[in-house]
Amino acid sequence: MTVLKTSLRNFLAHKGRMALSAVAVLLSVAFVCGTLVFTDTMNATFDRLFANTAADVSVGPKKNDDAQQTGRPETVPASLQAKLAKVEGVAKVEPSADSQQLTVVDGKKKSLSPTSGAPTVGVNWDESQKKSVEITSGHEPHGPAETVLDSDTADKHGVKTGDTLRVIAAPGDFSVKVVGIATFKTTNPGAALFYFDTPTAQAKLLGTTDGFSGYGLTAVSGVSDEQLKERVAAALGSSADDYALRTAAESKEENKKDVGSFLDVMKYALLGFAGIAVLVGIFLIVNTFSMLVAQRTREIGLMRAIGSSRRQILRSVLVEAVLLGVVGSVLGIGGGVALAVGLMKLMGSMGMKLDMSELTIKAATPVVGLVIGVFVTVLAACLPAFKATRISPMAALRDAGTPADGKAGKVRTVIGLVLTAAGGLALVAAAKADDAAAGSGMLGIGVFLTLVGFVVVGPLLAGFVVRVISAIVLRAFGPVGRLAERNALRNPRRTGATASALMIGLALVAALSVVGSSMVASATDQLDKSVGADFIVQTENQQPLSPAVVKAVKSAGHVGHLTEYTFVNAKITTPDGKTATQRLSAVTPTYADDVRAETVKGNLKDAYAKDAMSVPEGFAKDHGVKVGDRLKVAMVDGKTAQLTVKAVTSDDTSIDKGAMYTNIATARSYLPADKMPLDFMLLAKAADGQTKDAAAALKASVEEYPQVKVRDQSDYKKLIQDQVGQLLNMIYGLLALAIIVAVLGVVNTLALSVVERTREIGLLRAIGLSRRQMRRMIRLESVVIALFGALLGLGLGMAWGTTSQKLLALQGLGVLDIPWPTITAVFLGSAVVGLLAALVPAFRAGRMNVLNAIATD
Repeated sequence: MTVLKTSLRNFLAHKGRMALSAVAVLLSVAFVCGTLVFTDTMNATFDRLFANTAADVSVGPKKNDDAQQTGRPETVPASLQAKLAKVEGVAKVEPSADSQQLTVVDGKKKSLSPTSGAPTVGVNWDESQKKSVEITSGHEPHGPAETVLDSDTADKHGVKTGDTLRVIAAPGDFSVKVVGIATFKTTNPGAALFYFDTPTAQAKLLGTTDGFSGYGLTAVSGVSDEQLKERVAAALGSSADDYALRTAAESKEENKKDVGSFLDVMKYALLGFAGIAVLVGIFLIVNTFSMLVAQRTREIGLMRAIGSSRRQILRSVLVEAVLLGVVGSVLGIGGGVALAVGLMKLMGSMGMKLDMSELTIKAATPVVGLVIGVFVTVLAACLPAFKATRISPMAALRDAGTPADGKAGKVRTVIGLVLTAAGGLALVAAAKADDAAAGSGMLGIGVFLTLVGFVVVGPLLAGFVVRVISAIVLRAFGPVGRLAERNALRNPRRTGATASALMIGLALVAALSVVGSSMVASATDQLDKSVGADFIVQTENQQPLSPAVVKAVKSAGHVGHLTEYTFVNAKITTPDGKTATQRLSAVTPTYADDVRAETVKGNLKDAYAKDAMSVPEGFAKDHGVKVGDRLKVAMVDGKTAQLTVKAVTSDDTSIDKGAMYTNIATARSYLPADKMPLDFMLLAKAADGQTKDAAAALKASVEEYPQVKVRDQSDYKKLIQDQVGQLLNMIYGLLALAIIVAVLGVVNTLALSVVERTREIGLLRAIGLSRRQMRRMIRLESVVIALFGALLGLGLGMAWGTTSQKLLALQGLGVLDIPWPTITAVFLGSAVVGLLAALVPAFRAGRMNVLNAIATD
């Protein structure tokens, strides 16, 4: 009980010094709990949505991942409806006709599709829709010229009843009038929904009047879903294997798989960044307790002198850590809920309306947050606590602070150098690897060992690097600069630990910057080397081009030639007797001019002859394929062809790496017209000297189709740069949490250092150091520490990024590009961060009363 009272008294006495460490725990726990609450809320929300919309038993087409991308959904026969209605136990059969392969535009030719990446869904209106939405304005759709859309899409785009919209789908375009607005009863999943009457949805979305997307069966009272499913299977007989039969529970689980995979990726990515923040927080807590123990050396010595055992001292420090962990974790749990609410609002701005009443906080979430917060805090405090037990009773007669342990420093240095060297060798091995999988494993080992090595050897590096930085940065500030340098070098371990926290976040930033910049540079280089086409025509949402779009583009003037590009799925049997489903790039012969693919054997133009094809170099080696071989190619949903290999293409590229080429006319000759995939992309070459006219003509041809974009090579390069930039900015935003925690570490170190040097500060002020000079000294010390951490982090990150690029070179991304402007900006930004971190500690140091400071023990 005495130990507990002492710990509590010490904790409360130093609560100001503990505050920033508590903030670090708070942020780390908040990120973990916020992620769990947000993903649990999303899962629970979708569970309710799927439960409300699932039929007792559903009958649909069997999932076929290898189906040709025709732009038309798979269907089941319309004649099946009568057969299902006769099954004993079926109360009602509701056919569904839906498609996500459509674009809807308003009168201003503006697409109404979500910008979040969620789909645009067209579906028939029936009684089952009333489970999830209700028409709050207008009436249900009747006839081929009417539609109802969801209220969120209507509000976002200013659509109201009476407006005319145009629907662009694979079977053809058609115009409809908005006759109603539907409001979701549960969560809007973010999609744009358009409802049509059943015959219209069949004919205009599915492209057939003889099929449906599936059927929803309602069971009569007293018949379970499982019983009804068994009866349906019995009624269908041997043909039951041709359909996907699911109960409501199974439909719910199937839908959850699609959503769950996305949510799981989001969840573990966010938890990964939370883990980085936790790791950085550990450095802050270690520093805090190390400094507190050092400042209480005399106090601990007195406790030992009056009879406190080593175990009691250990328990005293660890109890303080537990108190810090509990306080920080409790606040962090509340912060996590606030973070989850913020994420829900962010999703709402993107189109997914999540009601606050749906906020889901599982019992395990606060427990996880509390355990993580307390465990991490106690773990970080263990080393300072053990050091506290080594303070002897004689320390009560000395000034605060304990002498450095030279032996431990040498051992630490040796271990750090060994780990760093081993990590460096692993990075070199990864860079020279011929196999991406093996290289990735070595990269992971190298990253881990070099990170740990730099952290361990930090104090040794501080002695050298800080002197170099000081010689460049601080010499201009005269005696104040020299004082700042000596303060930073006074305790190399403390400086190393503080800088290491900043190093981790900046190392990841530098590594990702190098990888991202190299990806953009490699793609740009490949475009310059390989792409001869002037223009690329494709949709923004990666959907295939409708026949109407292809027809419009073909009519554009000033175009020398137009190349069609699509993918055909086929089962290929190779000479070694193996059969595998592959994707063939079916193109028109001009593709050989538009994309200059390097061949290692044969002539690529010959691969576009009738019943000919090419194979990639890796495929040829793996299966013993050579030029002149005839391969059995069974087109999915079509006939079997015997195609002659006319060329083997190089794998040393990032454009169409691993592609197999054949003439699109060859693919059409072996596939029924309704099974032929739609064009995925069009490549255009302007007529000689008519590039500007061709660009204008192509853009004018797709003016009626806002989902289609015409890009020249510079536009396409910018698209790649923007896509990579958006991803990196999102990652940088998440890494900002770890950097914020690291900055708090700098603030905390300086604040505690100022307290530790109270008498020294008083003496400096007494011999003539002004308040301004005092504040400048603290700020310069902070800048040096921040630049030290930045230098280590950026150097380490560039090594990681360079090694990663060497592995990416195996995938054709062979250009290494160091983004020096970004690296320089981050380095200079670290100096600004150091200045900001020192504002409060420097202000407090400048305000100290000189006489009181000198009198401090």
